[in-house]
Amino acid sequence: MIADILRLLLFPALMAFAAASDLFTMTISNRVSLLLVAGFLALAPMSGMSLADFGLHLGAGMTVLAIAFGCFAMGWIGGGDAKVAAAAALWFGFAHLMDFLLYASLFGGALTLLLLGFRQWPLPYPLAGQSWLLRLHAKETGIPYGIALAIGALAVYPQTEWIKAVDLGRFAL
Repeated sequence: MIADILRLLLFPALMAFAAASDLFTMTISNRVSLLLVAGFLALAPMSGMSLADFGLHLGAGMTVLAIAFGCFAMGWIGGGDAKVAAAAALWFGFAHLMDFLLYASLFGGALTLLLLGFRQWPLPYPLAGQSWLLRLHAKETGIPYGIALAIGALAVYPQTEWIKAVDLGRFAL
């Protein structure tokens, strides 16, 4: 029962927190990525994941970490985004990795276009006192890509074995 609750809530809650953090502060704490990794490491054996599947999930996470840090080195994404993307890839493994990356890319493109358009217009006076909104509105500010990563992850997560393994009958009233 505890494992089912954790499978249902831990990953989505941490990804939502990463998105909110990136929106309001333009940073994602290392703790979020570390909690995602720790959650995976705890839940994988509790869920009966085979050693071979565990290795594939690790491989997916490491692959995304290497590519994402290359993107970070080029200045294309932030370090927090790179770490969260790799931690999410750890949860998805190769089975759902391409879906996650595709969704994150599509949502990231839409978010970028939305923010570029938003930054072309003056900020309404009643909103000008919000420091997070001023930061988001500034043209020199980057894109809080953690939002796109979270939305992409949350779009894919219901199709994963993590959710399919949950006994939803236990939660019926």
